[in-house]
Amino acid sequence: MTFEYDVIVVGAGHAGCEAAAAAANMGSRTLLITMDMNKIAQMSCNPAIGGIAKGQIVREIDALGGFTGLVTDRSSLQFRMLNRSKGPAMWSPRSQCDRIKFIQNWRQVLEQTPNLYIWQDTAVGLIVKNNTVCGVKTALNVDFIGKSVVLTNGTFLNGLMHIGKTQLPGGRCSEPASYGLTEQLKELGFTTDRMKTGTPVRIDIRSVDLSLATEQPGEYDFHKFSYLDEPLRPLKQLPCYTLTTNETVHEVLRNRLKDSPLYNGQIKSIGPRYCPSIETKIVTFGDKDSHPLFLEPEGENSTEYYLNGFSSSLPLEVQLNALQNIPAFKNIHIFRPGYAIEYDFFDPTQLLHSLETKLVKNLFFAGQINGTTGYEEAGGQGLIAGINAHLAANGTDRFSLGRDEAYIGVLIDDLVTKGVDEPYRMFTSRAEYRILLRQDDADQRLTPKSRQIGLADDRRWNLLQEKIKCCEELSQVLREASAKPEQINEGLLAIGSTELKQKQRLGEILLRPGVDINFLAERVPILRKAIDALPENRREEIMEEVEITFKYSGYIDREKQIAEKLHRLEHIKIKGKFDYASITAISTEARQKLIKTDPETIAQASRIPGVSPSDVNILLVMMGR
Repeated sequence: MTFEYDVIVVGAGHAGCEAAAAAANMGSRTLLITMDMNKIAQMSCNPAIGGIAKGQIVREIDALGGFTGLVTDRSSLQFRMLNRSKGPAMWSPRSQCDRIKFIQNWRQVLEQTPNLYIWQDTAVGLIVKNNTVCGVKTALNVDFIGKSVVLTNGTFLNGLMHIGKTQLPGGRCSEPASYGLTEQLKELGFTTDRMKTGTPVRIDIRSVDLSLATEQPGEYDFHKFSYLDEPLRPLKQLPCYTLTTNETVHEVLRNRLKDSPLYNGQIKSIGPRYCPSIETKIVTFGDKDSHPLFLEPEGENSTEYYLNGFSSSLPLEVQLNALQNIPAFKNIHIFRPGYAIEYDFFDPTQLLHSLETKLVKNLFFAGQINGTTGYEEAGGQGLIAGINAHLAANGTDRFSLGRDEAYIGVLIDDLVTKGVDEPYRMFTSRAEYRILLRQDDADQRLTPKSRQIGLADDRRWNLLQEKIKCCEELSQVLREASAKPEQINEGLLAIGSTELKQKQRLGEILLRPGVDINFLAERVPILRKAIDALPENRREEIMEEVEITFKYSGYIDREKQIAEKLHRLEHIKIKGKFDYASITAISTEARQKLIKTDPETIAQASRIPGVSPSDVNILLVMMGR
């Protein structure tokens, strides 16, 4: 049988859900194909969203009209803002989630989205004609015809799981692998390779002596992921627990390294550098006598806990024996051991910034198929791929984000320009414009762009307009109103700040260390009145935004100037203008890298590893610049 859609999305993980929702909400008749409708947006590893730089990505997804942030807030068991001791450019939200409710909430979103249809089946091939994708073939012998296709296959392409010497085909524990697509894509000319990731043991919290662990509570302030006016913390909030390994644990692991698939040659692919297995930790950091572990809840009413920090593919008996040597785990009961998984991915330099493939028109890749790791990175890619799949189906220009506009822009530019030699994970250090890409202002950066392409709805747009208006009104009070010495000097002296000699603008006083808006509002009635007039459910959010803008205005303005200068290079188009192989004035490595990537602009060429500033200058000279 044959059915027709505008956009077809293969895989209902975090990338696939965002891709399908975006395409459907923009007006495309969209089909989402998944192996199991009960595992939609499954949190295969840690049931948590956000973290360093990852939290910023989720805020950006929400600002653009995606749903990961909203679903996270509805499923959150614990919320924390990480990096509070650093500047606001580094603040990163993180939520521990109820795994089952996360799936249920995502499925509810998808099933309530107009134009979106779900089909439970396995994709086994693409329908390609004249280097243009035309649809998808499935295991149930159904042909789905589509104008564009998004592949978000996660770890399922030829997936192989490892627990000691035991090898099990699969994309996740107890779920089958997917075959056929890799082989077809290779025949079409795509370059593919293998990567490895892993997940830790799952523990029954009833078997843990929590008196020997340290409780780690969450936070209860106004922060959350979505900019929408949704209820805060709807689920029972639960603590996490911290504890450590010890030298006895390390000795147990060391003695059995020969049985680790990572060290006996069984696994040949590359794993994530920044989320290593416990066996990798004891080898790489052999001088350390302990490593931190975190017990994190998997459900509001579940006894299943995730042991963060103990990812492993060692045999079951080794994992269990090692854990039993941690005092709190003396009587431990586990639900299942940790395991490693190998899977196929495709070199992301084979993609354009829209995430459309260079070899097959209207075919898009998103998520771990591009060599990334993490739900957040997948969701960000999925959203952009879904937007562009809709635009491709309608024959319009593609949408992309710059490095100074979003962490999502940094992520995608890194992938398509530099490629990957290990699972890619986002960090704040990867972004050169961190002060412009804060978690607090993603809505002001991105919602107007989303509105322009037809994704951000009226509710989101109206909330943004209200926030902008309120921020400007409060900022105006800070710029124009003044404090008298008698109003504020006592408070300034109490925090070790110099007292005023005469009246001073509130905005100038706010720049002092130790002074915040609440400090001023307690002493200056006109500011208190302005704050009380703000919408109660958004008051703290607006106050924080205004305070950050005032305190960091110098840094923000300087970074904007730098970004504007580099934007000039972004507008110098070079794709198709050079025969790089014949330019002997540039280095051999640069020629090879430029031929492989075929950059769109001079700016992208300058970011390719192996292309030096002198190589870029030669290209500029050849263009008469």
